[in-house]
Amino acid sequence: MILDYLQVKSAYQLKVVPQRREITFLTKLTGIAQLWRWNEETNCSEQVTFLPDRVVVVDHSPCGTKTIVGMDNKGDERQQFFLLTENGAVVKPLTDAPGYFHYLGGWSLCGQKIAWSSNRRNPRCFDLFVQDVESGAYEEVFRYDGRTDPIGWLPDGTGLIFSVQETNIDNSLYLLNLQTKEAHKLAICSKHARYHSLGLSKDGQTGYLVTDRDENTKALCRFSMNTGELAKLVHDPKWDIEEAKLSPDETLLAFTINEGGYSVLALYSLTEQRWERVEEGPRGVISSLAWVSDDQLAYTLKSPTLPGDIWTYTISEQTSRRVTSIGQSAVLDDKLIEPELCSFASFDGLEVPYFLYAKDSSEHEEKKPVVVYVHGGPESQIRPEYHPVFQFLANEGFMVVAPNLRGSMGYGREYVQLDDRRKRMNSVADLAWLVKDLGKRPSVDPNAIGIMGRSYGGFMTLAALTHYPDLWAAGVDIVGISHFKTFLENTGAWRRRLREVEYGFLGEDDDFFEEIAPLNHSHKITAPLLVFHGRNDTRVPVSEAEQLVADMRGRGQEVDLHIFEDEGHFTEKLDNHITMNQKISRFFLERLASTNKIEE
Repeated sequence: MILDYLQVKSAYQLKVVPQRREITFLTKLTGIAQLWRWNEETNCSEQVTFLPDRVVVVDHSPCGTKTIVGMDNKGDERQQFFLLTENGAVVKPLTDAPGYFHYLGGWSLCGQKIAWSSNRRNPRCFDLFVQDVESGAYEEVFRYDGRTDPIGWLPDGTGLIFSVQETNIDNSLYLLNLQTKEAHKLAICSKHARYHSLGLSKDGQTGYLVTDRDENTKALCRFSMNTGELAKLVHDPKWDIEEAKLSPDETLLAFTINEGGYSVLALYSLTEQRWERVEEGPRGVISSLAWVSDDQLAYTLKSPTLPGDIWTYTISEQTSRRVTSIGQSAVLDDKLIEPELCSFASFDGLEVPYFLYAKDSSEHEEKKPVVVYVHGGPESQIRPEYHPVFQFLANEGFMVVAPNLRGSMGYGREYVQLDDRRKRMNSVADLAWLVKDLGKRPSVDPNAIGIMGRSYGGFMTLAALTHYPDLWAAGVDIVGISHFKTFLENTGAWRRRLREVEYGFLGEDDDFFEEIAPLNHSHKITAPLLVFHGRNDTRVPVSEAEQLVADMRGRGQEVDLHIFEDEGHFTEKLDNHITMNQKISRFFLERLASTNKIEE
């Protein structure tokens, strides 16, 4: 049953509580994301927060006795902050401005103040604030006409480092002097690039980060806060380094490499100036790297067969240990499938990777129906994680194909920019050539290929259905864009300029928007279409779904719309998650599997 796959939970967004050997994480065990903690001494997990809506962000104070959590309202992403004390027993509101967005920037080293940014002054401007958590008093410390994200404090508390988003993928780092209220760009940010995963030494003189400033892929680097001199420590010309964390004794850097979607954990010795891979542990996707002690790392690990749990790695013992079992399912243990990593040559010879999920891919089996899933972003990457619908459909006799089309992250700066602005339809052409490549497989039923996608992937689904209608037998659009012009006009003001860099500019590219808009070509759709959206979506307004469906219904085309009144851009609540994916699975079973007489 599809329900068995949908009810599997995971642990994610790990944080280590300073001064304690405790690890916290988020999980939807109760149906919506809440904060839980795992204690090494008791080897048990317990729920910390019992808030009425989902917890989005968590940060613990340096002394380990206080915690900030961010909670939004019905998926609208306008999170408000709360102070937790006495192990979560006392919850104190810190912000009370539900009409605005707030982004957390961490604790001061003294444990008395936090930094955050908010668009209270203007919908498109995120200014920086510092707040005393005891009194609740806050002060605006810097104004900026654009998107800012506070990253952290200088160790001595005199300054804040914050990030300014320059383009859809590039950012710059700035240092704000809290006394003079003046900010300057860090010298290392001398050109457009990605500057991520910043960490500072205890004396505040040396920084570590990953950046692609001088390369196609992101490298692990060290830099001087005073001179701005940047030194590459580790670089792979093919793959991005994603995340890096400095050990408490400042002798090691733990980091991960994204090799074709899979994470490789590695350690760089600052004393020996060399690095080595951590070979121990299962294969999958690693995130939320954190140091428990000088000798132990913690991280979350997800894979197609491991839905998501907390793991530790002890350096001296060279051993990995799974410390939570949130993602275990006895019902599914023998059913979960590892995908095959494949690739195809697109229309211009570009090699495009994809993951293929199939129960049996032998050449002598009967033909399978296929579902192609397109990720969002578009600057995102489909990775080998647990996807309940992929697993269910594969076990029901489908082939599920998840490509990383041109424009995806994880393959270098050049690859991610191959679909920008008026190159948009080249990525849609990739889908047509993917179908052409799949058609070479004897096990593929060419008359039973469906497509689905979320957010930008929803646009790609609609674009594929309108520009290559003969290839598809069914489509599912989740919070997708039906017209870039109306999307840019109605999306949040703080996002518009950054999205324009990727999609094209209002006024300048209107002719192109009209030319490619699925809304303008919806009469060409011949496949049945299922559409989902959240009423409170602040990224892709629900009007994108409503205008498309109204247009199609006016012509009598086969389309079904489901709007979740208590969701935003993401389907967070367990009941809605189940409802949506049950509908999707049933839809594909009915529309694609009849040729093989597959029963639900």
